[in-house]
Amino acid sequence: MTGNECRFASAPFAGQKLGDVWPKMPPLWAGTQSDITRDFPLLVKFIFAEQKLSVQVHPDDDFAKRHEPGPGSSGKTEMWYALRAREGAEVLLGLKPGVTAEKFKRAIVDGTAEDLLEHVPMRPGDAIFVPAGTAHTIGPGLVLCEIQQHSDITYRVYDYNRRDAQGKLRDLHIEKALQVIQFGEQSGGKLDPVRISRGAVTETYFVACRYFATEKWEFAERTASTTSPEHFDLLIFLEGHGSIHWGSESVDYAPAQTWLVPAALGAYQLNPAARTTLLRTYVPTHIGEFARKLADQGVSESAWSRLVYP
Repeated sequence: MTGNECRFASAPFAGQKLGDVWPKMPPLWAGTQSDITRDFPLLVKFIFAEQKLSVQVHPDDDFAKRHEPGPGSSGKTEMWYALRAREGAEVLLGLKPGVTAEKFKRAIVDGTAEDLLEHVPMRPGDAIFVPAGTAHTIGPGLVLCEIQQHSDITYRVYDYNRRDAQGKLRDLHIEKALQVIQFGEQSGGKLDPVRISRGAVTETYFVACRYFATEKWEFAERTASTTSPEHFDLLIFLEGHGSIHWGSESVDYAPAQTWLVPAALGAYQLNPAARTTLLRTYVPTHIGEFARKLADQGVSESAWSRLVYP
């Protein structure tokens, strides 16, 4: 959805790859606080899980820079939003109380690593926050939208002894994984969002961290919004169709499209032809931006603080 090989469908960059455009994208598009010297900061993709994914973990920025050298090397903090979930679908996320590095290492050898992870039942509309260092796997029967730091560093610790097309076991990265897994008190997990009705739109606020902030908009009538000059927005359309209007121009939107909204666009409107659900995500200039927006709408600190991960 936003990988370096993805191409712009319209506007001045039509036909060009995101990875080629980003390093030269002007502040009017990228935002005055965006760092175009690094990779495009957000990776958005859909995951269609029909079998268990490997038990794995991602490093944080510091570990990635020290052990995975290369331009733009970064850790991976991510979140998942469930579009579809069959009955009984779940993710395994975070370690159960009392799991130590030694216990986890023995479980890898015994083939019981997933038994040490917390089982989290999933329903459509649930959202999960997965900070770097959190051991996890995704079970079958799920369609997820994943929003993450732009990184492909994954350390597999267990893959159910599956083999590739050549009959070889997939590589594991146990030594590095044990160095980055967060043992002891766990963070992340299923989010308890804040919902606000604002005119024709219902906004669901999921999470804010230094890497991204994400919210869901649901609306069936024309709704208006305004960009921030400091950062671009990504609108990930999940359901519905209609058009985006700004000034004298407009474009049509449809499900599974991701639109990059330029930072300097200013006021724009969404005109749905059918009830629409989208995720809005962006890189906050500071965490306070997310908190202030909720506080300005009368949300208590005890409510919004549970969604903020410094």
